[in-house]
Amino acid sequence: MNLRKSGLIKASLALPLLLILAGCTTDGGAKATSPKPLPSTSESSATLTTDASKYISVTGAAGKAPVLGAPIGAAPTELIASDIYPGTGAVVAPTSTLTVQYTLLAWSTGKVVESSWTGGSPATFPLSGVIQGWQKGLPGMKAGGRRLLIIPPSLGYGSTASGPIAANETLVFVVDVLKVA
Repeated sequence: MNLRKSGLIKASLALPLLLILAGCTTDGGAKATSPKPLPSTSESSATLTTDASKYISVTGAAGKAPVLGAPIGAAPTELIASDIYPGTGAVVAPTSTLTVQYTLLAWSTGKVVESSWTGGSPATFPLSGVIQGWQKGLPGMKAGGRRLLIIPPSLGYGSTASGPIAANETLVFVVDVLKVA
């Protein structure tokens, strides 16, 4: 899939990168925890939370492809960002060029629709050229870390269907930042 500014990456880069995953607003009756603000060098509307398990389970060792469980409940309407494990390297800024491994799951189907882990190689792109959910959810993250992003349609592809991604789809991404430049 071609990820353009309206999709994921500027058309000039034509980098095949699919960024879709769904979110969840219900927590099965569990007591909600107070989210921490997302650390960032720029404005961000993401909520950084340490309780990602109320949305979806993510397992897998560092340096290996993550394994995602089925989404839990209804998709959240706000951007959710949760560090699965923190990095220790360079900090992602809005102007950074990133090299990442990622897995994308569609909330509505609970199925992985794209993964750089199975695609053969990591993706490299300027953060400013991808969907808003990444632009708002990755700043502040450090290289070497893994973050869960649950992206509502308004910060993803919106009402535009694209390949295996339905219109108004909530996207679930697990992103490993390998390099920040």
